[in-house]
Amino acid sequence: MAETTTKTPATTEATGALVTSQGSTTIADTVVQKIAGLATREVSGVHSLGGGAARAFSAIRERIPGATASAGQGVSVEVGEKQAAVDLQVVVEYGVSIADLSRSVRRNVITAVEQMTGLEVVEVNIAVGDLNLPGDDADEQSTDTGRVQ
Repeated sequence: MAETTTKTPATTEATGALVTSQGSTTIADTVVQKIAGLATREVSGVHSLGGGAARAFSAIRERIPGATASAGQGVSVEVGEKQAAVDLQVVVEYGVSIADLSRSVRRNVITAVEQMTGLEVVEVNIAVGDLNLPGDDADEQSTDTGRVQ
């Protein structure tokens, strides 16, 4: 005799279903992007997010009165009906273990996205694009205004 088993989809009662008999909830990519960006910045050892061009554009935007930095800078996401995938581009502080930092960032991003959205995070890819050296911030803040002031 052959034994047959049927699999029922697993549901998490803590987060609730996004699709129910009473309606469905859709979550925009930008929502997941901002959650992942903020969760990444919470981890000690992450200096900033984004590549060189994105950081340069952000530095210009921050100098404009009333403008704010983008919470989703350096973050790209793919969001489906039940799952999400996150790609991060990170600048790491010098002296921090990149392997340990990556584990902490992954854990924090997965927890934040899953708790806030109810989506299952299937992967968090981290690309370390740069290393922030001590004294780099002082160089960025002092602008050369020329010989005459």
